[in-house]
Order: sequence, then C-alpha cells, then structure tokens
Amino acid sequence: MSLKLDKVIPWGRCLDEYIGMFSLTSSDLKLEILDCAGGPASFNAEMTRQGKNVISCDPVYQFSAVEIGDRIQETYQTVIDGVKANLDGYLWNNFESPYQLGEVRMKAMQEFLEDFPSGLQQGRYLNAELPVLPFENCQFDLALCSNFLFAYSHLLSEEFHLEAITEMCRVAKEVRVFPLLQSFSGEESEHLNQIIAELKKRSFSVEIQEAPYEFQKGGNKMLRVRGKM
Repeated sequence: MSLKLDKVIPWGRCLDEYIGMFSLTSSDLKLEILDCAGGPASFNAEMTRQGKNVISCDPVYQFSAVEIGDRIQETYQTVIDGVKANLDGYLWNNFESPYQLGEVRMKAMQEFLEDFPSGLQQGRYLNAELPVLPFENCQFDLALCSNFLFAYSHLLSEEFHLEAITEMCRVAKEVRVFPLLQSFSGEESEHLNQIIAELKKRSFSVEIQEAPYEFQKGGNKMLRVRGKM
C-alpha cells in the first residue's frame, strides 16, 4: 500500500511507555530490537543514547523530518480533542489531563525529530512496512509493534495481521504486540481469537500477557509470539 502523509496521524511514545507496554526487562533492553511501525516514537533515540541496539521501520520514514514535524503539528489538536471527547475511556493515573498527555507525547516526538536525520543516515530508521520486511531470518532477538496491529482492525484485515505477525516472527526470535484493543472502539480486536488459533495451528508459541501499563481502559495486554515449536 502506498503511504500518503496527509492520511497519517503520527503519534509517538517514549522509552518508559515502551518498557510498560511490552514488559521490557533490563535484559530485554540489551537485545537486538526491531521497532516495527515505530512512527515518531523516541524509543530509538533514547535507547541509542544508552548504547542499546534498535532499528525502527515505518513507511513514514520516507518523508523528511520537516514534513513529519509539520504533519504532527497539523494533527496534534485533533488527537487531543479526540481524547477529551472520550475522557472516560482512559485511566488518568500516569497522565493528569489530556493537556499533560499532549506535553509528554510532543516531547517524545520532538526527540524523535531531532534524532531522525542522523538515525536515518546511520541506518537506525528504515522506510519499510509490513507485511514484507527487508531483514534476514532471525536478524533480531525481539520485534515490538505498538498501536498498529489490532489497534487498526477496522482498516487492516485478518489476513494482513496474520502475514504481518508471521513476517515479524521470521525476522525476530520473539514478537510482542500491544495493545489488543481496537483504538476507536476500546473493544478487543475482532481478529484476535482467529489470529491466535491460526498461529497455534502453524506451531507458533502464543500467549496473552498482562503488561504493567494501561492508559486506554482494558488496554493492558500484549500478545507474545515465538518461533515455531
């Protein structure tokens, strides 16, 4: 599928959120990690600063930092207004208000924008998209996918989800996907049970695990998938 920047709502999260969403331990953070559909998250920048190894891939990386930054500014208020309109759909433990949420996320995205040009040159950010990735078999120890698969079940088919997850399993020894809710309904993805059943049928190890992170109500679970048993 071809990506048009005017159709994308870029929204990035920071390292602390990744640690919570994916239950990342200190040992996990030392692994070779792929951040798949990473968008304008500061995860790569923060991890790189700590001497860790992360490659992020996303079709949005075909655009310049200026273009991505402009799109963030254009869509920022739309996202915040959407959160304000559904305050009861979220838990306000980690964030005091939609305004403070916006501040935290903008800080993360600004850190990404500052890191993006050098990271692109160093090969830490790659213009690539699921369900076909330009990596070797088992190139990574761990692949993470945040707020894309399952979250966009209204746009992405069950077949796409299955192809995407099996492709991540090809390039990484373990895959973690968070959350398992559809972003705009707050309900469990309509694809989840069928995907789990099919992955098990194909001899993958699959489990749903609670994560120590919940912002969207009920959105505190991740899918963990490991290579064929």
